Amino acid sequence: MIEKDQLRQLLDFAVEAAREAGEIVMKYFQTTLTPEQKPDRTFVTAADRNAEERLRALIRQAYPDHGILGEEFGEQQSSSDRTWIIDPLDGTASFLHGVPLFGVLLGLEVDGEVVLGVANFPALGELVSASKEMGCFWNGRRAAVSGVDDLKEALLLYTDGAGFEPHGRESTFRDLTAATRMHRSWGDCYGHILVATGRAEVMLDPVMNIWDCAALLPILLEAGGTFTDWQGRPTIRGGNAISTNGRLFDQVMQVVKKRN
Repeated sequence: MIEKDQLRQLLDFAVEAAREAGEIVMKYFQTTLTPEQKPDRTFVTAADRNAEERLRALIRQAYPDHGILGEEFGEQQSSSDRTWIIDPLDGTASFLHGVPLFGVLLGLEVDGEVVLGVANFPALGELVSASKEMGCFWNGRRAAVSGVDDLKEALLLYTDGAGFEPHGRESTFRDLTAATRMHRSWGDCYGHILVATGRAEVMLDPVMNIWDCAALLPILLEAGGTFTDWQGRPTIRGGNAISTNGRLFDQVMQVVKKRN
């Protein structure tokens, strides 16, 4: 159990750490980079690695007993029940194409529960943060999901339309795009943040890793929305994710479950 004052301090630390990592990433943005392809066919760059190294150094300095799990350098285990989960550059494809829809993600899991999350979009000048029972904030002002309560009026987001078929989600994806008013591929972490800040209603991801999810779950919950896997479970370990504004969760899941 974390007291509110301590949680606030942890969140303040996470916000500043994410800002520092974002400054590192921006040194490489819209420059000539040679990316490497990882075994899962995703790309990694010096920006990813250097940003994660900085985040790890900051965490080790401030909280040396905490565990760390990051996309690029794996897990640093500890005896503590607290683990920082890092995605130093979510949206690498956008980053490599000079598109600003990428972010630094940082979450803190305590005894199996993610209690805070930060998503920093340095190229956009947007930072969204949240901690348990303390609300969600977007550039310092309170953030909330939209009031849309009819799926036919919703804006649905995704990362890559071709990414659903390999994971057996193509039919569900088509059903949901047909059921909504508009759909756009403003994807990766930014799509989920657009839901949390009331600028979209649904975001679909057919495949997600823990570091993709950790910061997003508390942000969506504290903004009044939902962040679940495709079974409707609020988890960062489902291997996929759906964000909604909460009001549309049941309607979305009705469509999803028709195909499962």
